[in-house]
Amino acid sequence: MVRAQLLLHCPDKPGIIAQVTNFITVNKGNIVYLDQYVDHVENIFFMRIEWELDGFLIPKEKIEDYFQTLYAQKYDMSFRLYFTDYKPRMAVFVSKMSHCLYDLLARYTAGEWEVEIPLIVSNHEDLRHVAERFDIPFHCFPITKENKAEQEAREMELLRENGINFIVLARYMQVISEQMIESYPNRIINIHHSFLPAFVGAKPYHAAYARGVKIIGATSHYVTTELDAGPIIEQDVVRITHKDTVNDLISKGKDLEKIVLSRAVQKHIERKCLVYKNRTIIFS
Repeated sequence: MVRAQLLLHCPDKPGIIAQVTNFITVNKGNIVYLDQYVDHVENIFFMRIEWELDGFLIPKEKIEDYFQTLYAQKYDMSFRLYFTDYKPRMAVFVSKMSHCLYDLLARYTAGEWEVEIPLIVSNHEDLRHVAERFDIPFHCFPITKENKAEQEAREMELLRENGINFIVLARYMQVISEQMIESYPNRIINIHHSFLPAFVGAKPYHAAYARGVKIIGATSHYVTTELDAGPIIEQDVVRITHKDTVNDLISKGKDLEKIVLSRAVQKHIERKCLVYKNRTIIFS
């Protein structure tokens, strides 16, 4: 059964929940999910509500206009409306490391996610065999300092041609340009090898080992023009002891990265992420 999913935020005022739920129930909608939160510091109300469209009196294509006119203007709301019969289209960007890519594709082919993956993009040929194994088109755009702008323009054209809704950087080792970020605001998901801010550079696990850390972490976040400073979607840690070698840290780190990235992607696919300023509200 097709359901509508509404995410919104606005200045907090009495009666918003009653108004929104009344809009759905008087039009014969059956509410199947409701989660809300009030940020008392900012005085902002956040809400996610989902209802079945079977028998709903307002035509599907007119719900957004009705809600905008009746409620969004009145309460100064920002909102997004989705429908469960549409599968978002996701592009995966990779470089040479395969652990996150394999995990994403395994969940995809197992039918865990309501999503389409029309293509995989890379700046190296190394993981073409993975794409071929899963029968997904693989597009390689070798990038140098001299051709970066031209190659990224080609990538963006490819994304437009394939109707891509959001991008997952599965250990893609290139800085995304401001133009691409602005084309996909809060729709590019990255995985970072640790809590942020943290160990930087090409060998973070070596640096962590040298410091004798007791935990290592992974962070998945939306990409913004400020490097590795976008709204955080998901984080987790694993314990480390003095017995762990650098290779142990790398192995544990890779396991953590793919789990954290997949959790973040799942939340995005389920439309349970709402970004406000540089923070995320992650609905249950």
